[in-house]
Amino acid sequence: MKITIVTVGKLKEKYLKQGIQEYMKRLTTYAKVEIAEVADEKAPENMSEVEMLEVKRKEGDRILSHISQDTYVITLEINGKMLSSEQLAAKMDELATYGKSKIAFVIGGSLGISEEVQQRSDLALSFSKMTFPHQVMRLILLEQVYRGFRINRGEPYHK
Repeated sequence: MKITIVTVGKLKEKYLKQGIQEYMKRLTTYAKVEIAEVADEKAPENMSEVEMLEVKRKEGDRILSHISQDTYVITLEINGKMLSSEQLAAKMDELATYGKSKIAFVIGGSLGISEEVQQRSDLALSFSKMTFPHQVMRLILLEQVYRGFRINRGEPYHK
């Protein structure tokens, strides 16, 4: 299985980089995982609705350039479907069983994701009704993907 995490913005915090590196290393046993960072669009503090849509559109174009036609796309959205760790594991297992060997998880920028990216999405997933910084979501997502592989293989992992 090949998993790509397409995310807006560069990671700066050392502690997040260390955590992400740890989970990337752990995941090598289960899948080929890569992170594709796309540039975030510079935006003024007080934007109009039109300006916000334009920022999301530009970031969305960059995101979509990293997603091939044969990829199953899971977008992280606050209004997406909430799944338990076991349900996410089952979804990943189902995708692998039915020949969907390429999965892309999309983490948008501070304004969210564009309508074009939402339309390309096969599953809108929410980790919570709370808002998390998109840099922190990388670490949380990687941990849950790792947990999913452990669950699917019946390997121990703390609850």
